[in-house]
Amino acid sequence: MTHAHITAWVVAVILLIVLLFLQKQGKNTKVLHMILRVFYLLIIGTGIVMLFGLYQITLLYILKSLLGVVLIGLFEMILVRGKKAVNTKNLWIPFVILFIVVLYLGFKLPLGFYWF
Repeated sequence: MTHAHITAWVVAVILLIVLLFLQKQGKNTKVLHMILRVFYLLIIGTGIVMLFGLYQITLLYILKSLLGVVLIGLFEMILVRGKKAVNTKNLWIPFVILFIVVLYLGFKLPLGFYWF
């Protein structure tokens, strides 16, 4: 399940980048935005399956889960504000910080890969 979770968020990040470029060009991004929302559901679903598959759920897993949901919210806010041509600079700083923290916790916790 770890590979499905990682694949879902990698595809979501790629879709975010593609959508941002298409929005700058003024193209219609409605279908891609809906596909990205499906990937949000896949990320949350695989995360829940992995979380409840644990023997013991610690505070770090709960923290990572909550920060992951906030990160998905930031994904959506950046895209919607970008579509409305509202300044998104104040959202990029927490997005990058949360992305790094969630990645660090995801790779540090003993559920998947042991890089740290």
